[in-house]
Amino acid sequence: MMTEEIRDTIIVGTGCAGLTAAIYAARSNLKPLVLEGHEPGGQLSITTLVENFPGWPEGIQGPQLIENMRVQASRFGTDFRMGHLTSVDLSKRPFALHVGKDALHARTLIIASGASARWLGLPSEHALIGHGVSSCATCDGFFFSGKEIAVIGGGDSAMEEALFLTRFATKVTLIHRREHFRASKIMLDRAIAHEKIHFMTNTAVDEVLGVEQKEVTGLKLRNVHTQETSVLPVSAMFLGIGHVPNAKMFAGQIDLDDDGYIRTENNVYTRVPGVFACGDVQDRRYRQAITAAGTGCMAALEVEKFLEEHGR
Repeated sequence: MMTEEIRDTIIVGTGCAGLTAAIYAARSNLKPLVLEGHEPGGQLSITTLVENFPGWPEGIQGPQLIENMRVQASRFGTDFRMGHLTSVDLSKRPFALHVGKDALHARTLIIASGASARWLGLPSEHALIGHGVSSCATCDGFFFSGKEIAVIGGGDSAMEEALFLTRFATKVTLIHRREHFRASKIMLDRAIAHEKIHFMTNTAVDEVLGVEQKEVTGLKLRNVHTQETSVLPVSAMFLGIGHVPNAKMFAGQIDLDDDGYIRTENNVYTRVPGVFACGDVQDRRYRQAITAAGTGCMAALEVEKFLEEHGR
C-alpha cells in the first residue's frame, strides 16, 4: 500500500459543491486534492441546458459548466485524482482515505459526494436523459411549456414535482404503480385539487418512446393487474421517486439521517471536527447547482478557518 503526503484538505466529489470548494481552497493555497469518484461531475454531467445558474444569460450545457469549474480549480492549483473510495477512517488524525491500494491522509475533509436520482432502470429511459427524461422539475420544467408531461412516483417528491410542473405544462399525468399513495395527506390533497393534474394508478412504465427521434414522444404503460398495455403521448417524463445520497461510506463515523443524508450544523459542520459536508449529500430540500456551489464555498472557508485555529 502506497501512502502519500498529508494533505491540508481532501475533497470528495466533483459536482458544483466539490469544485466550488476546490476553487476556494486552492485560492487559499491549501493545494486541495479532489477525488472524482465513479460519477465525475455529478448530476450536471448528464444535464443538457442549464438556464438558472447566474452569469449565463443564454444558459450553458451542464457538462460545460462542470468543465469550466474544473479548469478554474486547476488554474489555482487543485490536484485531481480518479478513483473510488474503498474505505475511510475518521477516528484519528490525520484522516485516512483508501482509494484502491493507496492510502491518502488529510488534516481536513470536505464531503461533496452528492446524491443520485432514483431511476426506473429502463434502457430507453437512460437513452433519453436530458432529452425529455429528467429528475429535476425546477431545472427542466420550463423547457416543456405548453406541453403534456408525466410524473412518476407516489410520494411527496412526486406531488411536489407535479404541482411545480403545472406552471408550465398544459396537463400533468401522475403515474403510480400502486393503488395508494405514500404522500402526506396535505400534498396529495393539493395535487388532487389541481385541475391540470390527472392520476393513473396501478400503472407501470415499460418503455419511454422516442429514442430514435432523440426526444420523448410518449410512454408505453402497463396495468399491473390486468397486464393490458397502452401508450400515453407526452413530451417529457419526470422522475419523482427520490434521491439516494452518496454517503454510505461514512455511515457510523458521522451522523446520517433516516434517509442517509449527512446531518450538518451551521450549514456544513459534521459532528467530527475537521470534517465538513456540502451539496446534495447533505441538502435534501433544494438540490440546486447554485445552492450546492454556495455550501461548497462555505465548506472551504470553514476548512481554512479550522486549519488556522489548529496551527496550519
